[in-house]
Amino acid sequence: MVCLGNICRSPIAEVVLRGMVEAEGLDVVVTSAGTGPWHVGGPMDPGSAAVLAEHGLDPSRHVAQQMTARRVGEFDLLVAMDRSNRDDLLDMVGDRPHPQVVLLRDFDPDGEPDQSVPDPYGGGAEGFTTVYRQVEAACAGLVAQLPALMDRRAAG
Repeated sequence: MVCLGNICRSPIAEVVLRGMVEAEGLDVVVTSAGTGPWHVGGPMDPGSAAVLAEHGLDPSRHVAQQMTARRVGEFDLLVAMDRSNRDDLLDMVGDRPHPQVVLLRDFDPDGEPDQSVPDPYGGGAEGFTTVYRQVEAACAGLVAQLPALMDRRAAG
């Protein structure tokens, strides 16, 4: 799960997706990172932590990290929170056949293609609630498609 600073959207997505993957018994490792270096080593934004806690999820283990071109090869799937981060990830991946780069909201069964999760940084609690709702819907769609995505990776 990748956003810009790894303190708002991608940590929410990481925690939500991890919970769903564990509930389904899937053998998938979920982590998150930001394309920028500003918050490396720090905790998630208090707004992200609060919205996760409101939903009974534990935000305390998060430590912000950065995604770099050197690291992309460690992953099978890179899930971007917005089009700008997707484009940055595609540049990092370059001409390598893996990992696959996707946009999270493309998995929202009720969403429109090519939609971004809005960045709530610097806003109020309502922005984090919106992000949580969008992430939850999209992660449910992603979990439903993970077995096929994993099969495609194994065959490719």
